[in-house]
Amino acid sequence: MRLLTLGLTFALALTVSAQEPVKPKSKPNPWQTTGAEPLAKDKDKADPNPKEAPKLRLPGPAGVGAFVPDLAFTNTTCPICKKYAPSLQRLEKEWAAKGVTFLFVNPTKTDKPAEHGFTGRYVHDTDGTLTATFGATSTAEVFVLDAARTVQYRGAIDDQYGLGYALDKPRSNYLTVALTDLLAGKVPVVQATTAPGCELAVAAKPQAAEVTYHARIERIMQANCVDCHRKGGVAPFVLDTYDDVVANKAMIKKTVDKGTMPPWFAAPPKKGEHSAFANDRTLTDGDKKDLFAWLASDMKKGNPADAPLPRNYASGWGLGKPDAVFQLPKPIAIKAEGVMNYQNVIVPTEFDEDRWVQGLEMQPTAREVVHHVLVFAVPQGSRGVGGEAQGFFAAYVPGSTALVYPEGYAKKLPKGSDLRFQIHYTPNGKATTDQTRIGLVFAKEKPRYEVRVSAAVNPALSIPPGADNHKVVGSIPFIPWDCRILAFFPHAHVRGKAAQYELKTPDGKTTKLLEVPHYDFNWQLQYRFAEPVTVPRGSGLIYTAWYDNSDKNPANPDPKKTVKWGQQTYEEMHLGYVEFVIDSAKASEPAVGPKGEFKFPKDGVLIPAQFKDAFKRFDTDSNGVIDQKEFDALPQAVKNVVIEYVKRTAP
Repeated sequence: MRLLTLGLTFALALTVSAQEPVKPKSKPNPWQTTGAEPLAKDKDKADPNPKEAPKLRLPGPAGVGAFVPDLAFTNTTCPICKKYAPSLQRLEKEWAAKGVTFLFVNPTKTDKPAEHGFTGRYVHDTDGTLTATFGATSTAEVFVLDAARTVQYRGAIDDQYGLGYALDKPRSNYLTVALTDLLAGKVPVVQATTAPGCELAVAAKPQAAEVTYHARIERIMQANCVDCHRKGGVAPFVLDTYDDVVANKAMIKKTVDKGTMPPWFAAPPKKGEHSAFANDRTLTDGDKKDLFAWLASDMKKGNPADAPLPRNYASGWGLGKPDAVFQLPKPIAIKAEGVMNYQNVIVPTEFDEDRWVQGLEMQPTAREVVHHVLVFAVPQGSRGVGGEAQGFFAAYVPGSTALVYPEGYAKKLPKGSDLRFQIHYTPNGKATTDQTRIGLVFAKEKPRYEVRVSAAVNPALSIPPGADNHKVVGSIPFIPWDCRILAFFPHAHVRGKAAQYELKTPDGKTTKLLEVPHYDFNWQLQYRFAEPVTVPRGSGLIYTAWYDNSDKNPANPDPKKTVKWGQQTYEEMHLGYVEFVIDSAKASEPAVGPKGEFKFPKDGVLIPAQFKDAFKRFDTDSNGVIDQKEFDALPQAVKNVVIEYVKRTAP
């Protein structure tokens, strides 16, 4: 694969000329393309902090996936560029042998570039044409293009230097990682960041290109639709050719106009603010405008030479060869019609020591009928004590099969755990079978940070007949560690209508972190933060959901019924899952209340209805309550579940 790298004095731009198709990797932390504005400038609100480091950006608004001419940037007077000059010279030399060509562009008109020290072509952009074409925002920015002149990465070289700080060595090598991924035929894990440097003002406007299928629409489809709408994908039809797009133009317009495609249901950010979520799938305004205009026109095909490189979709494991694979012991039969109850299958792991999992990937063998899968790590022989309310170990939804954590992050899989697969199948008119499996990649050592999943839950929900906006609140009232929130996973069934998460910090301030005004059971989405949310010890997380049990809800199986908690879709759940990370040195410390103690309730613990069967053998007097004596006799793992449940539900 040939790569062309461009470097500017106001910014470094890199072009990657790829001869081979790019293989999209399973989106672990979906920094995936979300629709490309034609390299529009992405302005941040004024920040009073004098220090500025690179931050992750959504690829779409950053112009990733856009079609542009070949070019790149750098500068001889900006202090950040001067600091990065030795690094760029080393990178240019290192990657030249691998087919990467660097082009350096100096966007500062008054600069007098003489000896710049670079081997590659050096362009002085005195009229601002290249700067405007790329929408470059700073002198330290790089752009990576493939052979089809498609932007594959945009942002910082690394995080060693920024405004107001310098490190002895970088912590994140964004450019190197992007080049490595591209040369391996993969989409870069991180596709866009900010690039602290000397700010650029773009006066000239780039010449608008004609909107054709190959130069524009094909890129929009590839970035936002084709992961699912392709042969072997989970969508009902493909959208990876001109003829397919034309044949489905009416449905494309309808679903995009309604906002159901691409699937993303979080409330939009306030005007002038960026989305807080790395996997925000919202089409940019520019994408929508061009798509709708093209669909309403004679839909010109354009020059095939302008087409993006095709993508190859690997049939094996997207995260590489797993260290361990666990599969359902036998196929599950999926009928052709109607609905199916959730399927629960226990698969033992039989590990004789704790394992730290850095990457995981779920693979149904019949993806077209799998709505979602949750996997719970439960104590051996427990039959799943704790269930949904205790947080899942792994999750699968269409379009998001794999998750890979950064170095130093991992999930703990306790020794001897069983994996309980909970699978929701949706018959599609053709009987088939499925034998879902999960692959695990282990960390090389115990991580600095432990990733956990918990839930704000209200198992006592009771939705009255005919209620069209019934509110249910659950919480984690006291968070016993300093931690950082990575993602939210709101979960309800067919009566779910809306949801929100709020964080209440010890100073009494309440902040809304996620609002989902139109919850859709058909899409069990995760909402993964671009920058983890810092949570001080003693904070509380409040999860609120609204339900529509009226006859106005077309998915409602029985509007005359009072709806209680249950696993099946005709029942309901109130689960506000949250994925967070804590320092692993503190992870072994027992969770404690505000005063540092745990006191067993004098009246015992009422066993929730959904857990009565699981706790039957522990409830020795069969009164539906775990008393002090029964609690003391519990296995330690089960006792920990009870302690956590009591703390979460305590007023």
